[in-house]
Amino acid sequence: MKAYVMIKIRAGEVKDVVSHLRRIKSVKEAHMTFGPYDAVAVVETEDVATLGKVTASQIQPIPGVEQTLTCLAVDV
Repeated sequence: MKAYVMIKIRAGEVKDVVSHLRRIKSVKEAHMTFGPYDAVAVVETEDVATLGKVTASQIQPIPGVEQTLTCLAVDV
């Protein structure tokens, strides 16, 4: 299961949040972005339930994270 997690971050904390994201095992990539979201993380897990756990227990609690939007990747 692959997902893109879009993240809104408190001003001045983007660098720290992206650094923290890159240390999470399920996060394969993390980048600062321009636009409505401040960062994006590429997350890979075994299933949707594990994805929910990673988002809720490892990404959302990072200091500076204000909001997340998870977009599941689907191959067609």
